Amino acid sequence: MPLSLPVISTEVRQALDAGRPVVALESTIITHGLPRPRNLAVARDAERQLRDAGVVPATIGVVAGTPTVGLTGEQIEELAADEAAVKISTRDLPVAVARGASGGTTVAATAFLARKAGIRVFATGGLGGVHHGAATTFDESADLVTLASTPLVLVSAGAKSILDLAATLERLETLNIPVVGYRTRRFPGFYVADSGHDLEHSVDTPQEVAALVEARDALELRSALLVANPIPPERQLDPELHRRVLAEAWEEAERQGISGHDSTPFLLDHIRRATGDRSLEVNIDVYQNNVALGASIARAMAG
Repeated sequence: MPLSLPVISTEVRQALDAGRPVVALESTIITHGLPRPRNLAVARDAERQLRDAGVVPATIGVVAGTPTVGLTGEQIEELAADEAAVKISTRDLPVAVARGASGGTTVAATAFLARKAGIRVFATGGLGGVHHGAATTFDESADLVTLASTPLVLVSAGAKSILDLAATLERLETLNIPVVGYRTRRFPGFYVADSGHDLEHSVDTPQEVAALVEARDALELRSALLVANPIPPERQLDPELHRRVLAEAWEEAERQGISGHDSTPFLLDHIRRATGDRSLEVNIDVYQNNVALGASIARAMAG
């Protein structure tokens, strides 16, 4: 019998059928992004935050080879505790299904599965992008390519600050992915509210985002709408501390010969340790801020 994937929870399916607001949440923040047991607490808090806002949460992941939209509380607990859980991007989905693997879905895989389920809004922390040195290594996140053909709304705090943000913005333009700042004309840098890069467009309300989505869909464009939502300045990592620690992290990575896919976890771990876990708290604040905006946008789009 042919597989029918992803599996969509009854709660999420009923909400979608009734036109109620639903927000997708990724699961790599649970499996790889946060330390245990904080990962489980943050996952539960995000779902509770959405429910309190009148929105149905749809945490997405792969459990024993089954891509699932709307993980149960027990499934989230399993992924949070599973040290063997793998990181699953879009290209990894068929492998995970065929081998019965469990893991957290990246922004790319989560966006793909959310769209297949009919979910129109997705909130995450930071977007992947173009890495430094990509002109020779071609090291670029699959997030960008997936979003170019996945028409949903992605709320993120810009892109991770360890990336080449100028190149990332250029790729977003090339891929026809519209980027709008939420109440800002400056591209956020995840830990910091202002990465130093300008944005051409901004919006001030969730209703404006809903209007942009309506226009995009009427034009039959197939790309995501990226809503760049900066962390409030009073909650950001001190910009000067961020600049210094990031420079130190790159110097240490070069000294140890760390490159390629090993760079990201090394750099993020160095930043966390060098800031005395302050960057971890900012990471969580960023995520919660984006979940809140995602809820408001989903409500506006639901009418």
